[in-house]
Amino acid sequence: MAVFAQSAPCWVDVQLSDLEAGKRFYGELFGWTFRAGDGMPFADAYSDGRLVAALAAKQDGRMPTTWGVYFSTEDIRATVARIREAGGQVITDPVRAGDAGVLAQAADPGGAVFGLWQAGGRAGFEKQNEPAAFCWTEVYTRQPERVDAFYEEVFGFLGTDIEMPDAAGATEDFRVWSPAGTEPGEDTAVGGRAILTDAFPEMLPSYFLNYFAVADCDRAAGTAVRLGGRITAPPLDIPYGRMAVLQDDQGAAFAVLQPTELLP
Repeated sequence: MAVFAQSAPCWVDVQLSDLEAGKRFYGELFGWTFRAGDGMPFADAYSDGRLVAALAAKQDGRMPTTWGVYFSTEDIRATVARIREAGGQVITDPVRAGDAGVLAQAADPGGAVFGLWQAGGRAGFEKQNEPAAFCWTEVYTRQPERVDAFYEEVFGFLGTDIEMPDAAGATEDFRVWSPAGTEPGEDTAVGGRAILTDAFPEMLPSYFLNYFAVADCDRAAGTAVRLGGRITAPPLDIPYGRMAVLQDDQGAAFAVLQPTELLP
């Protein structure tokens, strides 16, 4: 079983109104195959026979159609307590997911929702940082100082500030997070924080954007559109490769990244 560092992203899933449509979309986009969840309204997704994500049917139509990320914890109740102490909100108290593990959901002080996962029989991803698998997550917020302090207190993240290019060719402030016990910097980072600037709609809430690695960013963006999705941020070269922000055919947002080593 894979072992994840404390506070590392270890899992993603998406909540969808139409589970079968989601399987068709992501099956063609990423080449994923699926296994039903023993009569439960979700499907595990596999790439090259390795577990990469899950698709879940929304049980309540008021739930957002969104990709969610989970952070690994060795003591989920202690992490939940730190979230409350640091000014976050616990949405779902720890609940056991059979023999797989224990999960909880929370929101940071800016309102971005994330999950916690304490592994049992399932640690999380069996494949990551490879094409068709999760490779990065970042939170978008309008309260960077408060949110930075929250994640550094709750998860022990060590922050490194860098400048990232935007679509207009300017630079924007960005922070990457490294796990406690590592040398902070881009080489050890497991996630990041971006700022919701005035360029974003005022009503857009804080959120996590999850990235999947692909062999060809432009082709993936084109395929998403052909399958009924949308391009919300067209392919852009960044220091780490070429990326685009997409929506699936039900409105769930995610990003794709063609890492630098896969660029021609």
